[in-house]
Amino acid sequence: MRNDVPGVLAHGFLVLSETAEVLYKTTNLYYPAGERSILWNDPTLNIIWPLEALKGTPPSVSTKDERGALFTAADLPPVD
Repeated sequence: MRNDVPGVLAHGFLVLSETAEVLYKTTNLYYPAGERSILWNDPTLNIIWPLEALKGTPPSVSTKDERGALFTAADLPPVD
């Protein structure tokens, strides 16, 4: 397991089971003003989501994630 993930990153996941638990280990408290969202199905990112496993049911995406920005237009923090 990696322990050198930078503090600024994008992450996403697709749950194919009935339930899932997601745990985060953070280095600081949640800061909503610093949160950004990239559109989950942005074609620029070319992520191959295994949607066929959903058997025709569209994925359930949060309202926040539905409103995500395209990566090329996202308000990204500066890279150190």
